[in-house]
Amino acid sequence: MKFENSIYFNQLKHSKLVFPFGKFYLFDNFIISELHEGVHFDWEKIQEVSYELIAHYGNNIKIGYISNRINSYSIDPHLWSTFNKEFGFIVASAVVIHDDFGYMNATLEKQFTENSLKRCSSLEEAIHWIQNLDEFKT
Repeated sequence: MKFENSIYFNQLKHSKLVFPFGKFYLFDNFIISELHEGVHFDWEKIQEVSYELIAHYGNNIKIGYISNRINSYSIDPHLWSTFNKEFGFIVASAVVIHDDFGYMNATLEKQFTENSLKRCSSLEEAIHWIQNLDEFKT
């Protein structure tokens, strides 16, 4: 289910970034991404999004990341390591999986990230998990 079609769209305060390759919904301490079908989410795109997020949240950004995989796309899982060295502002990630192939991809990505990565079966599960991370409790 797309974020815009969920009950959370009207319940949670957010802003939206739109790129030619997908949409990103920005909340106080996490983001939701929805990439377009067939996109290869490469380093150039990751940098483009990261710079926009830093501009929005500031240089001391620490956020959770929810990948709502409503479409099939590709990413080189090694880029997680590069991202952590270059930016490192994601404290934990959740992947909303809608099929077995997506589960296998998320399992592979989990091997390449230093941060916690949770595979979720719904957007609700992912949002609840991200909002209750110890890193965001004050």
